[in-house]
Amino acid sequence: MMSLRSIARNAPRALARATSATSTIRTTSSTFLRTARPSTLLRPTQITSAFSTSTIRRTAIDEEGATETELASKLDEELKYETSVKETEHMPASIKDFLENSQFEIKDIPGSEDVILTRTYGNEKITVSFSISDLTNYSAENDFDVDEALGDEEGENHEHDNSTAAELDAEAEEDGQYDHEESIPCRLNIVIEKPNQGALSVEAVAQDGTIMVENFYYYKDAKVAHSNDANAAHAAGRLYPGPVFGSLDEDLQVLLERYLEERGITPALALFVPDYMDMKEQKEYISWLQNVKGFISA
Repeated sequence: MMSLRSIARNAPRALARATSATSTIRTTSSTFLRTARPSTLLRPTQITSAFSTSTIRRTAIDEEGATETELASKLDEELKYETSVKETEHMPASIKDFLENSQFEIKDIPGSEDVILTRTYGNEKITVSFSISDLTNYSAENDFDVDEALGDEEGENHEHDNSTAAELDAEAEEDGQYDHEESIPCRLNIVIEKPNQGALSVEAVAQDGTIMVENFYYYKDAKVAHSNDANAAHAAGRLYPGPVFGSLDEDLQVLLERYLEERGITPALALFVPDYMDMKEQKEYISWLQNVKGFISA
């Protein structure tokens, strides 16, 4: 299950700067904001905010370097908080169990968004890759949906402007809005290769402990299946990959899913991927804070 911490950090700056009346309504409409610290440094996801440079210019004139000092202090505050959270959190059981019992090897390069799992099965080489960019993209989509919903709600519910945040929060809890964390869909790219036989390329989604297959492709050239470069991607675009998985005969779908499960594409993997993605995002965020603070302070 995906941590709400990551979602809270990705909330748009517009929500943080909302007026008191508007923010009261938005507090109940944005479930993920309920767990955010007021002092958390929010990171916009694919959202840009206009700002005035006049204040910055005045600060620079009044006291050279004041902004850098304040920014470095804020980054240090955020870094200490995130580090303390990391130290107090335990590794999820889904990650521990998968690492101990799975035959997959993990390639996780610091600073990279992608995580790659590899294993062999007979004469087959199996690669499963996923990316923490799914978390960012999902947050951005949720932010857009929430803002649209808030616009409708604000237009229809002006009579509730004077309600307190506590009252609205209590109502939300009674309605069961906070009973469950929302599971984030994580895209999986699965490639199964055989020597001189090409490769199967499978597009799937891991969510709520389930692997949902979307497409099941075949390529004579295994390099095309990986699409690591522009030439491979161009070649893949000109080939007939196969029908949409959901359009296949149901018995055939079941057998193909069983085929994948025998090769380690199991519910255990579906539980592991979202939790590992969340853990990696936290680690990469801390690294980003350290790098930016080091740059500002140099």
